[in-house]
Amino acid sequence: MSGLNKIKAPIAKEMDEFEVKFKESMKSTVPLLDKITYYIVKRKGKQVRPMFVFLSAGLCGGITESTYRAASMIELLHTATLVHDDVVDDANERRGFFSVNALWKNKIAVLVGDYLLSRGLLLSVDFSEFRLLQIVSNSVREMSEGELLQIEKARRLDIDESVYFDIIRQKTATLIASCCASGASSAGSTEEVISAMKQIGEDIGIAFQIKDDLFDYAGSSAIGKPTGIDIKERKMTLPLIYTLSNSDKEQKRLIINIIKNHNTEPKRVQQVIDLVRAGNGIKYATEKMQFYRDKALKALDAFPESEYKTSFIDLVKFTVDRER
Repeated sequence: MSGLNKIKAPIAKEMDEFEVKFKESMKSTVPLLDKITYYIVKRKGKQVRPMFVFLSAGLCGGITESTYRAASMIELLHTATLVHDDVVDDANERRGFFSVNALWKNKIAVLVGDYLLSRGLLLSVDFSEFRLLQIVSNSVREMSEGELLQIEKARRLDIDESVYFDIIRQKTATLIASCCASGASSAGSTEEVISAMKQIGEDIGIAFQIKDDLFDYAGSSAIGKPTGIDIKERKMTLPLIYTLSNSDKEQKRLIINIIKNHNTEPKRVQQVIDLVRAGNGIKYATEKMQFYRDKALKALDAFPESEYKTSFIDLVKFTVDRER
């Protein structure tokens, strides 16, 4: 984590203050709810998204009280979607700990997710942060649409590259886009700058998701995600899509048959992984990831030099260099 701590240096004080404000924003008069939200907060991740909010604000003119609310809204939304995702995926673990639904069952997990989402929306309304509400609400809509599009397409296994990018743009990239856009908005930026920051965030988010896809072929459990899990869940990721589109009919039929009918058999899943590796699927996806990373970095040239910009650039690089 020392790399992230270095990136966080220009906003370390603000991130500490954010921790306090974020915990406050989750408080409830219902003891069970407080117990569950305390459990969630204690097991928080790297907090990359709030970092993008604060660094975007710093990059665009300065961190304000509005920035803290933007970061809290994003984190409440993100946490709500994770809780709901675990219910949808019937997942028992999240970041190596029991998921909320595993400990308190699905009904409670859904209600907790709803509560967190409502807290985020109320935070914006209570302080008349209507531009932030618009940015974040748009993300909620896009994430839901992306998830449903993926479910629909996964049934038929007919996802091509353009559909794949539509899905990850909505499912993953939209949240990082809203981090950057809301950070810029909180600093009082023009609509032109907010739009530019949103595009930068989207490109970062696409690179981030492709990196996640590549973990499925890493051949190591050290990343916190078992190898081949996407294949077992019939998720069509970029390395696999590229391999399928460049396979002959026989190999294509074999891969689809395994994904459809043998996706729980370790040896057959490994067979697909080996074919993807041999078919340059990893190389192609890595090049695409680097393309979107470089596109985001190039767009940052338009912003003046500052410690915030330096850390923002390092955080962009972290999204594709991370090991889990």
